Amino acid sequence: KCVCSRNYVSQYLSREGADCLSAAKSQGKLYNKKKCDSAERHFVNKCGAERNLDDVPDYYQMGPGTLKIPNSLFKNNRDKICKRLADAGVTENSVIFLKGGVQEQQYDTDRDIEFQQESYFMYLFGVMEADFYGALDVDSKSSILFMPRLPDSYAVWMGELKTPEYFKKRYSVDHVFYIDEMKDQLEKLNPSQLLLMNGVNSDSKASFDTPTFEGIENFKVNTDILYDHLAECRVIKSDEEIEVMRYVNRISGEAHKEVMKMMKPGHMEYEGEATFKHYSYMKGGMRFVGYTCICASGENNAVLHYGHAGEPNDKLVKDGDLLLFDMGSEYAGYTADVTLSYPANGKFTEKQKFVYQTCLDANLKVQSELKPGVSWTDMHRLAEEVIIKKKKVPTATLR
Repeated sequence: KCVCSRNYVSQYLSREGADCLSAAKSQGKLYNKKKCDSAERHFVNKCGAERNLDDVPDYYQMGPGTLKIPNSLFKNNRDKICKRLADAGVTENSVIFLKGGVQEQQYDTDRDIEFQQESYFMYLFGVMEADFYGALDVDSKSSILFMPRLPDSYAVWMGELKTPEYFKKRYSVDHVFYIDEMKDQLEKLNPSQLLLMNGVNSDSKASFDTPTFEGIENFKVNTDILYDHLAECRVIKSDEEIEVMRYVNRISGEAHKEVMKMMKPGHMEYEGEATFKHYSYMKGGMRFVGYTCICASGENNAVLHYGHAGEPNDKLVKDGDLLLFDMGSEYAGYTADVTLSYPANGKFTEKQKFVYQTCLDANLKVQSELKPGVSWTDMHRLAEEVIIKKKKVPTATLR
């Protein structure tokens, strides 16, 4: 008889029973070891061994009605970086080696921070799970994923224990191995060099977390070329990527319209954020936003990155306030960035109308001149010229 007085053999699929088993073991209490261990193995097997690979999707899609993204998008991205490096004269038999995002806990707690994949890893592999590594043979374009070998208890707490065969089908890569096999598998490739990411973000000044592993000292590594080449690959979007961006922008635009319908004097700024996120997730399957939502009203419009922890969109919207709402949803690593300005009460003051029209004129002028080969800096200056040449601003109060 177990300390918890439950029969695990008959209740191996019960989460309550599984929790109780785990608690009993961790506390060192007496329990029927033979019966419990048998049930635990049965539970793990049920969670991890019955997946039919024919049912495994080879695409990304959050649910019915959301955009289906074929794995060819990520394969084409892999082919693109391989071709670019080959054209740049990279040494033969070079292998790209990348580290995916890591699942972390919030400070000193056991609470998982909601995971989002590292951007460059997502761009090349489309992997949603944490703690993966990836390799890409530049010459053959052969792709490898290295997955964590999870304990049996993972099935109790987190769900199905997926196999290498599952991930090979799910992400359309050539090979999948466990991370504890990574060194041996890389040695079999006998690369002339491992190309590793190493660079600094020009905006945040944050340095890239260059990957390493036990035994990397046995390989020749090159950290000088991959970062710049891969960053440049991401600048020019493929037709498949543009389709994703159109989808994200459409849903983000629709979400902004929902905010416009409900927002009026008397509401809090954060209600706009809540409405935007709700619509994006419910209608578009977009669990994340691309950046902190900016829902500024009145004088808060002048704060470029309003909405942070110190100013959490917590002002009461007043009659006469002009709203500046800057929010964009994210799907499969691709994000929108949409900013709208409009009066909370539905009617511009003369000064608000002047400022709004001036900005709109500058925007439309740039759109009319924007085309391949045009300098981005020249477009910035063109917008400034339109604004500077406008007549004097009306003296009415602007809020």
